[in-house]
This record gives sequence, structure tokens and C-alpha cells, in this order.
Amino acid sequence: MTTKLLSPFQKFVKIESLSGILLLATTILALVWANSPYASSYDAIWNYELGITTQSFEFTKPVILWINDGLMAIFFFLIGLEIKREILIGELNSVKKLAFPLFGALGGMIIPIALFFLINQNPETQDGWGISMATDIAFSLAVLNALGNRIPLNLKIFLTAFAIVDDLGAVMVIALFYSGTIKMGLLAIAFGILGLLYILAARQFFSKFLLLIAGIAVWFLFLKAGIHPTIAGILLAFSVPVRQKMVTDDFINSLGKFYNDFKKARILKKPILSKQQLAQLNNLDETTDQFRSPLQSLEYDLHGWVAYCIIPIFALANAGISINGVESINSSFAITIIIALVLGKGIGVSGIVLLAQKLKWITIPKDISKQQIIGVSFLAGIGFTMAIFIANLAFSSSIYLNSAKIGVLIGSLIAAVIGYIILRRTS
Repeated sequence: MTTKLLSPFQKFVKIESLSGILLLATTILALVWANSPYASSYDAIWNYELGITTQSFEFTKPVILWINDGLMAIFFFLIGLEIKREILIGELNSVKKLAFPLFGALGGMIIPIALFFLINQNPETQDGWGISMATDIAFSLAVLNALGNRIPLNLKIFLTAFAIVDDLGAVMVIALFYSGTIKMGLLAIAFGILGLLYILAARQFFSKFLLLIAGIAVWFLFLKAGIHPTIAGILLAFSVPVRQKMVTDDFINSLGKFYNDFKKARILKKPILSKQQLAQLNNLDETTDQFRSPLQSLEYDLHGWVAYCIIPIFALANAGISINGVESINSSFAITIIIALVLGKGIGVSGIVLLAQKLKWITIPKDISKQQIIGVSFLAGIGFTMAIFIANLAFSSSIYLNSAKIGVLIGSLIAAVIGYIILRRTS
């Protein structure tokens, strides 16, 4: 039996694909639950107030806001780690590598927003313009993975890279347009803490404990300052060093010394370790910590938790839309979101990329055809996680919020089907 060795990127694709399947399952569960006889329990759980209350201090929020503001800050922290890694050592670390996905991302942001403003005539829903600009990596990679060997790895890298650039654009939009009245004093304190972390990172000092304490403080300060607290996750991620403190040759030499010292350590007849063995194991732990990249280590540790826990919980809490009453849905707004997602992404990504290729601004890998670019452009219309997140920020009205969510769900489904059909017919 042969063991299939996966590259780090292929492992990433595998995790995201399984996450997409789990995301679909929790979305269906939320829809069924919200439209079942137990719908009242669905609302009661997510609106339950949770927090800390004392005689002099009170900080409580509904469960759904703890998810959207708290757990999603961890999701954004992971996005920040991915963005930093891609910019420094990944698929975005040179102008040549960046150009191809960058043009795709620009087309995937500009054209959907333009279509939204062109179609939408209701001034009350203008704030929803940012909903259609981001791509859900988990769902889109799950569809690509379902096509198996029909899809070249370069196409998956392209989709992942421009989706990450899309996410960066969405984060900037959230920070600039979907935050409240800003309290500059609290914001200055938060940036002071971040500045200290950046200075320590530049000097190759990193502590998970310090990052956790500083992260909680910055998150709270952003929340009270009027900036959406998930932005704190992105900025904290940029403070995590990518470089190791020890190079590979030194680590290998240390392993040799550890091996020799461990052989000399005393061995007890009891089923426990001797003091010498414990000391050597502690030395090995310290050496291993110095050899690990802090950014890579955190990204690896968090990826499974985000993919298999945080994002499904987000979907379960936010995808439960009651469709029993037609009057609770603004159909024209939902259709606007659908068109902006499906046609905006499908035309925007492929159109700008192919135009840039014709003008010789970018070079497309030879194993990627024009039809595959068009197919993956439609897959970019799967905007579930970030789209629903922005919808929650844009609307307090349940009618417009539910309409936006319906538009995102239907638009994402249509985009997935069209993209799948195009790619399946392309060998």
C-alpha cells in the first residue's frame, strides 16, 4: 500500500474541501431548524445574553454576537496569518506571482460592486454593496476538489490566491465603511499595544501567552472604539514573526547532540523517566520551539479549529432564515445580490484576467485554459462566509438582512453549479 504524500498546499486544499462539506451540512441544518416547529429554540439560543456582570462592571452580548465578533476574530486572525505568509514567502511574494491573482481579485471586487449600484435602486439597501465582493475559499475549493484530476494544481493555487486578496479587500472595506463612530483615544491605546508587538516581532521575540493577553486587550479596545473587533485579528496576525530562531543545519546538529546525551541518561526500572531524561526532553522542546516558524506553527494549529469548528458554528448561527412569510423577504434586493455574485464574479474575474493577458500584463500558466478561468470565475461567486458577515454589519433590519442572506445562499448555489458544469466539460 502506497502512502500519498501531500504538499502543504495540497493539505490546505484538503482541509478547506472537507470544511466546505461541513459548512454545507450546517447551513442546511440551520435552514431546516429555523423553519421547523422548533424555530423558537433556534432564536432563543442565539439571542441568549452571555457575559460578565458585577456591581461595577457589565459586559454582555447575545450569543450570536459573541460568535460574529469574538469567534470570527479568530477566523480573521487566521486570514491575517495566511495573507502575511503568502506576501512574504508564498504565491504573492513577487510582482510576477501577484499579478495573475491580483487582476482576478480586482475584477472580482470592482465588477460585482458596479453591478450592485447599477441594479439596486433602493436607497435603504445601498449599504449592502460590499456583500458580493468576497469569495468563500472553503466552499469554492470543495467544488474544485470534487472534480478530481480534471483540475490542474495551478488553477487551485490561482483560486486560493485571488480569494485571499479578495479577503484582504473585504477586510479593508469592513474597517473603512462598516465600523461605527471611532473613539480615537481607545484606538490609540490599541495601536500602542500593536506597535509594541511589532517591535518585539522585529527583534525575533514571540510569546503565545503575551499574544493572547494583548489580543484580548486589543479586541476589547477595538470593540469599544467603534472599529469592528475582527479587524484586531488581522492586525494581531501581522505581529507574528515568520522567521525561525534556528536554521535547519543547527537544528540537525542539536538533534545529534540530543541523541548522544539521551543515550547516556540514566534509565529507571520504573515506568517513569529519570531526571536526566526529563531534562533532555525539555531541551528538545526548547530547541524545537526555536526551529519552528511561529507564524507557520500558529496557522497549522488554528486551521483545523477554524475550518471544522468556528466556520460551521458561524453558519449554524447565521444561515437560519425563516422563509415561512414572503413579506419578510425583499425579493428585488435578493435578486440584486444574486446577480452581483453570479454575473459580477463570473464576468469580472475572467474578463479582467483575460484582458490583462491580452495586454501582456500577466502570464497565465500553460496548463490553465480560458474555459477553466471562466469556470473558476463563477466559483468565485460562492461568497458565503464573508458575504453573510458583511450583511450582518450592513443591516439591522431583519427584512433586508434576511433578503441579503437569501440572495447570498441562492447566488452561491447558482455560481457553484455553473462553475462546476463549465469545469467538468473542460478536460
